[in-house]
Amino acid sequence: MKVEQIYTGCIAHAAYYLENNGEAAIFDPLREVQPYIDRAKKDNAKIKYVFETHFHADFVSGHLDLAKNAGAEIVFGPTAKPGYKAIVAEDNQIFKVGKYSVKVIHTPGHTMESTTYLLIDENNKEHGIISGDTLFIGDVGRPDLAQHVIAELTEEKLAGHLYDSLRNKIMPLSDDLIVYPNHGAGSACGKNMSKETTDTLGHQKQVNYALNPKLTKEQFIKEILTGLVPPPGYFPQNVLLNIKGYESFDNVMKRGTRALSANEFEVAANETQALIIDTRNSQVFNKGFIPNSINICIDGSFATWVGTLVPSLKQEILIVAEEGREEEVITRLARVGYDNALGYLKGGFPVWVDAKKEVDTIKSISANDLAEINNKGTVNILDVRKLSEYQSEHILDAVNAPLDTINESMFKINKSETYYVHCASGYRSMVFISILQARGYRNLIDIAGGFNALKGSARFKVTDYVCPTTLL
Repeated sequence: MKVEQIYTGCIAHAAYYLENNGEAAIFDPLREVQPYIDRAKKDNAKIKYVFETHFHADFVSGHLDLAKNAGAEIVFGPTAKPGYKAIVAEDNQIFKVGKYSVKVIHTPGHTMESTTYLLIDENNKEHGIISGDTLFIGDVGRPDLAQHVIAELTEEKLAGHLYDSLRNKIMPLSDDLIVYPNHGAGSACGKNMSKETTDTLGHQKQVNYALNPKLTKEQFIKEILTGLVPPPGYFPQNVLLNIKGYESFDNVMKRGTRALSANEFEVAANETQALIIDTRNSQVFNKGFIPNSINICIDGSFATWVGTLVPSLKQEILIVAEEGREEEVITRLARVGYDNALGYLKGGFPVWVDAKKEVDTIKSISANDLAEINNKGTVNILDVRKLSEYQSEHILDAVNAPLDTINESMFKINKSETYYVHCASGYRSMVFISILQARGYRNLIDIAGGFNALKGSARFKVTDYVCPTTLL
């Protein structure tokens, strides 16, 4: 059966391409749709359907642009109420893609409209399931997202629906079916996803904790809700965009890729409420940057961190990037609904320096340098990794101040004291410091290489979790 997974690692997302006999279907596409159109053209196929497993929270789907540009029909599962033209399918309804069949299996739980699509080949043999966020490899979709949009859909209710969907709709299916999930490890839509992006259903029945047949519904609900951390703030905003509709991706790209001279960039920064995001490597950024800009490096979980740290999708943004990567930055912002980029600094940061504009810096030192300073007296160390990472192991006496809750973490800092800041490798610590420096915190020093460097130096004692140290 001709089904291809199109995986985008930076947001741990999987879309799927299905083709037979000159007809194609795309499942859960990303915002930029031209690659799907090009893939179908390669097979001389027409995209007939765009299937959505649910209203996504962690990205803005490309279903509207893809349907418009390819002349396809959008398909959602039962109970979906999109604010645009789409087929709302019935449970067990069959759609034909060439000689293949796509069977709708309504599997509420992650959300109420969540749907799994059973793929059946031309010989009527069941091949696999495109499971969306109902079933992951090693996990299942978290059931606490929909209540951020519809209050009465409590996480307990949704977890109960998910239990029923898995037991009554998924687990009775054949063991040899291939599971094609919407996400892999690194996504915030689950808590225990595998690095593998496909598996057989039979193997998942053996190893996936949520498919343990001995779990009662009550035990399942408790298990599935234990350990969930609050979802990023942009999730409910993305859901609403996917339900109601959004601006064309082409318009977003045209606006965001407007090249600005140093003077034009400065005027735009001063006359708007735009946030300046510098996407260069942290150890390049710290040596010189535009004052009040924040560093979120493009080479990492860029879109996820923007979504976590920038509260409103309506926020105007100005971009500083390496030359040639501006379109990539705008695309990755648009994937999570940040459509209000106003342009980028043409020529990058060197142009700003050449124009003799004001420049700021952040001090960064090595783990060995910090050890020397520590030998002369006690130092304040901030660990900005997630609480779970800190609990696993951390530097003795380090204070946990997670980046993902920076508005609370900042209250652990005394502006008059000096702090040495680390994460795992140096990505998050520079984000943390740049944000707080823009807020007036001038005594934060980055530890290059982060916890990995500190641990590797053997000059700092690493300890397992104890009650987190707090600053008075």
